[in-house]
Amino acid sequence: MCNLISVFCRKLSFNLPLAARCRKIRYMERRRFLYLAGGATQYLLATGWLAGCSGDEPAGKTGFDARPVVGDTPERVLSPNGSPSRSNLSNIGPLQAPDANGICLPVGFSARVVARSGEDPTGGSGYLWHWAPDGGAVFGASDGGWVYVSNSEMDEGTGGVGALRFDVDGNLLDAYAVLTGTTRNCAGGATPWQTWLSCEEADGGRVWECDPFGRGPAVVRPALGVFTHEAAVVDRETGQLYLTEDQPDGGWYRFTPRRVDVNGRADLSSGTLEVARVEGASVTWLKVPDPLGVAVPTRYQARHSTPFNGGEGMTYADGYIYFTTKGDDRVWGYHIETATLAEIYHAATAANPILTGVDNLETNGLGDLLVAEDGGDMEIVVITPDGSLRPLLQVTGHYASEITGPAFTPDQTRLYFSSQRGPSGWSADGITYEVSGPFVI
Repeated sequence: MCNLISVFCRKLSFNLPLAARCRKIRYMERRRFLYLAGGATQYLLATGWLAGCSGDEPAGKTGFDARPVVGDTPERVLSPNGSPSRSNLSNIGPLQAPDANGICLPVGFSARVVARSGEDPTGGSGYLWHWAPDGGAVFGASDGGWVYVSNSEMDEGTGGVGALRFDVDGNLLDAYAVLTGTTRNCAGGATPWQTWLSCEEADGGRVWECDPFGRGPAVVRPALGVFTHEAAVVDRETGQLYLTEDQPDGGWYRFTPRRVDVNGRADLSSGTLEVARVEGASVTWLKVPDPLGVAVPTRYQARHSTPFNGGEGMTYADGYIYFTTKGDDRVWGYHIETATLAEIYHAATAANPILTGVDNLETNGLGDLLVAEDGGDMEIVVITPDGSLRPLLQVTGHYASEITGPAFTPDQTRLYFSSQRGPSGWSADGITYEVSGPFVI
């Protein structure tokens, strides 16, 4: 394996010192070895990968109580001509055969590749798209275009955040870094004041607040806690933040900033970090005495806090916080006003558990929740307002990868996401896609 690593390192043309490149290869080898050791053939047979796309499976039901999954204001998003839009995701048909990029999509949708790890997405920006693309978000620009930011989940200070800048017609204009030198930037969250919170999923991990337009340096926010961070999300009404922790006994956290200005921008330099205690459906919040976790990890500091099995993606919509726990394949919904927590989906008890490996989340603001799979069938699955499940897309042939970073453009006409390790299963083989189609009507 050492000889293989050395040869592969010499073949790479990334703008990194040799030692850093080889550290990335070793990380990829560990991920690939663990996957292969688990029995690739059994995995492919068990999950139906050898049969191709799984779009003709019947839509499943979550068993949820038919309350709208993502709020009850389905006409908030505007179409490109400025008129109110309604979600079309309850009406999409079965997935079709894979396209030229290996993506299965419903009729009317199309996909293109916008970036590949180790390549300059524009051919002239000088930025080589990062390895292991993970959590992402879209930010609207004043000229009608947008920026898609994407984390890099790489070890030993070789992670960070990259960005793709598009014009109003969706043409890719530029690619650049907005954060470098960090470790295992996994998920994160967009703020209402147009910054990106990039979370380090590592011992001693921190949250970095980044400008997606690259106009200033990223700022570390240790007040949000030092632990194995996964995702972060902001309550638009109060300015409070919620944070997940990717540990088998991880905490679920809330941060109350000391100051929120008249424009709703929270000062993340200081505030109070708390961890959740769940009793039945009720949630109470217990103070974390030492957010830096100097002597005791944050998840153990509040004696009666409730552990969550592998906290992953998280999103906010219309007074609810939604998050996933990959360790037990659950999707949760927290009603902020009543401080109550409900199970939206659980693969172990679902009548038709087509969704497994729950990970990154996205909402469309129109009543739907999109869940990306880490493994599973490599699908993005929609949970509709009535609790039904239906596949939106499937990536074929990427058996040792995961889907990451789903994010809509402001007008809901395009969706970005990545296959973190691509068809080879190597972190150097990440691919970022754009899907266009009738997401709204």
